[in-house]
Amino acid sequence: MSLKTAGWLSLAFILLITTVSFQGLIGFRNEGPDWALLQDDYFQQILQFSLKQALLSALLSVAFAWPVARALYYLPDLSGRRLFLGLCLLCFVMPTLIVITGLVALLGHSGFLSPLISLFTSKPWNLYGLSGILLAHVFLNMPFAVRVIYLQLQAIPDSSWKLATQLKLSPSQRLGIIEWPGIRGVMLMLSGFIFVLCFNSFAIVLALGGGPQSTTLEVAIYQALKYDFNIPEALTLAWTQLVIAGSLFLMVSRLGSPGWLSPDTASHSSTPTAQGKSRFVLQAIYGIAWLLMLLPILALLPGLLQGGLHGGLQNFNPADLLSPTMVTLALGLIAACGGMLLAYLLLQPVRAAAIRNQPRRRLLLEWLATHNLVAPAMVVSVGLFVFLLPNIDLDRWGILFVALLNTAMVVPFAIQKLKPRLLQFDQQYNALCRSLKLNGLARWRIEWPFLRPALASSFALVLVLAMGDVAIFSIFGNPQWNTLPWLIYGYAGSYRIAEASLASILLLILCGLILWGVEKLQGADDKPNKIRRKKTDTETPHA
Repeated sequence: MSLKTAGWLSLAFILLITTVSFQGLIGFRNEGPDWALLQDDYFQQILQFSLKQALLSALLSVAFAWPVARALYYLPDLSGRRLFLGLCLLCFVMPTLIVITGLVALLGHSGFLSPLISLFTSKPWNLYGLSGILLAHVFLNMPFAVRVIYLQLQAIPDSSWKLATQLKLSPSQRLGIIEWPGIRGVMLMLSGFIFVLCFNSFAIVLALGGGPQSTTLEVAIYQALKYDFNIPEALTLAWTQLVIAGSLFLMVSRLGSPGWLSPDTASHSSTPTAQGKSRFVLQAIYGIAWLLMLLPILALLPGLLQGGLHGGLQNFNPADLLSPTMVTLALGLIAACGGMLLAYLLLQPVRAAAIRNQPRRRLLLEWLATHNLVAPAMVVSVGLFVFLLPNIDLDRWGILFVALLNTAMVVPFAIQKLKPRLLQFDQQYNALCRSLKLNGLARWRIEWPFLRPALASSFALVLVLAMGDVAIFSIFGNPQWNTLPWLIYGYAGSYRIAEASLASILLLILCGLILWGVEKLQGADDKPNKIRRKKTDTETPHA
């Protein structure tokens, strides 16, 4: 079977999952969506809160990220900047249940900082509700926004700063004339992208919502399906989620895609360096950002120690974490390996269209390959669950569909990472490969060294994302195949903070080791290239 044929079969497989899910969303037996629910006050309250929390989360994340990105850009001599950018990546892809556990240990009813916060408020501090949801969303999305804005600032050409120096522009004039026009477009796109992420948030609202007044559409879908088994209500909510989230994502995607995984390699000799009071303010902002990003992570350790001192862990058997850890790793590896293979195969028709200079066909194929980004994981899970319910024993086979849907959901992320590298390879080497008649394995041997860094970083990203899944497991999972994120949710939901902290630390170490290992691997791959470039630069050319 040729790669082209395998690519078309992979596309058919991805589209089949979506088609079956939509068939399930149409109705269960003779029960379709309950459209009368749209007039219900409770539904309108859920919709308003979903939009409100997403809007506030997006605005706060971008507003806090901008000054931090400016500190990184205007203070190139900051200590720990590379480590900080790595922490930003870890925070964004970190499983949400780790963040939730850290926030509960830090700001919950018995949190370490809760008494201090209550001194400055007129009533006792309560993490659960809108405040907790916003804190968690800002923690997860602000680091992502920092990376995007910082990389966009790096894209400002050196000539603009040289001209600003010649014209003796003041800092405020530089901000209005050079900096803001350079990042204005990405700020709008970034705000919309984070809005969609927060609108589709599930685990954070499920754990920190605190009641019906702080419920979003995704949580309401889960409650209607798993608690009330109200299929018409779940279908109505799922269709509403799909229409709104899908429309918003399509609108945002027209503005571009955020380049948050690009390396920090830019070097601008003419970029102005902050001095005096501005330098002090930016350094303070940088330090505060470090503190805010580390606090929820560091709070896991006191929660663990406190549980040990007060006997919370005396009856806890560490072996209880072994099975969920193995299940989490197994599901993550299956999803990552399957997602990477599907992404590579799905890109074959896209590459063929690009080589033949067929831009419309290429865009259509790219959209079909990544269309899962439009449909939230919860919506696809509900549709597939409803479709399979009359035909399959989901209590027994549900874990297989957790792996299947996780694989399908990580494919778009792998494609976005692999696509530029493969298209670059085709531009540089496709003509040579065709002239040498290299196909199949022979061509792959040439592609592999070129593609290996992108494959490694993409594999690490999708592996961590798959390991942190909660939404899909909440629909298809069962206690016999428990995962670490769902185990953490169970511990945190029953206020067993010590056990939740222990499981969160374990999951955090696994995610950190994966990202760190891939970074070291990429560094080892880059060394021969750097040495080769250095030798080439120092050689004296012969006439």
